[in-house]
Amino acid sequence: MACARIRGVSAEPALTELTVPALSLVVLIGAHGAGKSTFAARHFAPEEVFAQADYPDVPSLLTAAGERLAAGGLAVLDGLFVRPVDRVPVTALARAHDVKPVPVVMDLPRAVLEARSAAPADVVAAQVAELRRTRRGLHAEGFRNEQVLLSDEQARTLPLRRTLLRGDRRDLTGPFDVIGDVHGCLPELRDLLRDLGYELSGGGARHPQGRTAVFVGDLVDRGPDSLGVLRLVMGMVAGGAALCVPGNHDEKLCRALAGKAVKPMHGLDVTLTQLEQAGPDVQAQVRSFIEGLPTQLVLDGGALIVAHAGLPAHYHGRGGGRVRSFALYGDVNGQRDELGLPIRRDWAADYHGAALVVYGHTPHAAPRWKGNTVNVDTGCAFGGHLSALRYPERTTLSVPARAVYAPPPRPLPVPEGESGS
Repeated sequence: MACARIRGVSAEPALTELTVPALSLVVLIGAHGAGKSTFAARHFAPEEVFAQADYPDVPSLLTAAGERLAAGGLAVLDGLFVRPVDRVPVTALARAHDVKPVPVVMDLPRAVLEARSAAPADVVAAQVAELRRTRRGLHAEGFRNEQVLLSDEQARTLPLRRTLLRGDRRDLTGPFDVIGDVHGCLPELRDLLRDLGYELSGGGARHPQGRTAVFVGDLVDRGPDSLGVLRLVMGMVAGGAALCVPGNHDEKLCRALAGKAVKPMHGLDVTLTQLEQAGPDVQAQVRSFIEGLPTQLVLDGGALIVAHAGLPAHYHGRGGGRVRSFALYGDVNGQRDELGLPIRRDWAADYHGAALVVYGHTPHAAPRWKGNTVNVDTGCAFGGHLSALRYPERTTLSVPARAVYAPPPRPLPVPEGESGS
């Protein structure tokens, strides 16, 4: 790949296009005269751009940009931001709104900047020196997807493409069958898929009417055949018959396969033994599959959200550590109950979003509807059922567990309005 080199900065791969997430905080970084405002006008709508020169101070600039981010719109900061200290509140703003801070660094030759900037030459020189001294640390500061423009030609000619969140599949309208926590229960998964009308063959399954299965995660542990479940789900996803988000058990398995220190509890020891017997190639495939899963799926134009532990409305379509943690583990704060289990607050009780949220994670004796949410984890591995939500029909279908594969820590709670019979 061709590279461009400037004094004081190592070789940069040649860019062919610029990319920014469709919902993000784009930060234009460069010295006086770099052409940031011209670049902003070329690629962004006026309502998306917040120029430092238009505000009395940085706090008011960031407040205005934050209001746009809160409303779900992309925001662009047009300022100097050549010093790390000036970038600290920028990354804090992005974290507060659960979006990525994406820097577009305009590191043009100093002679070009000095020739066209109204600022004194020594000021420009100091800004250039500070930028080149510190920009290698942008990732450590919390920025992501850094892109560096080294010439006017790049700034003028490179196209800019807006990318979607990995799980943003608003284009898919269904129909869907959202399947609850499988937890290694391969016989029951095959039973449920057949009852839903899927045809199983060759290690995969496909619906003759084109319905798509959507798995809410926790594919593994507790049940008898986690490897078999993984193979079936991976085959369906690869064949375009299914989508999947990870659960906390899947994420823990992935960390174990990556060599991280994890406690092999709650059936993970059995899952790891099955994968060890399957060999390193299968282990690598499973790890790659889980690492590639989005923590939330945004479907049907945003009308349907799928996340393992659920997701409040202000996290829909957003990324970042807080969103990922909630999607995997739910509304927890580290406290545990008398059995040593994490205390999970009932986020669904306060949910008033327009999108239907389908999730699992906390098992109940039957699918639990709460407002515009439904929990489809019905404790199959604990001797309950394996359940699915048909969408857009909003009906559920369940098959009974063939055995109690793991003793439940407590009886499965019966959702409000259910008899439990």
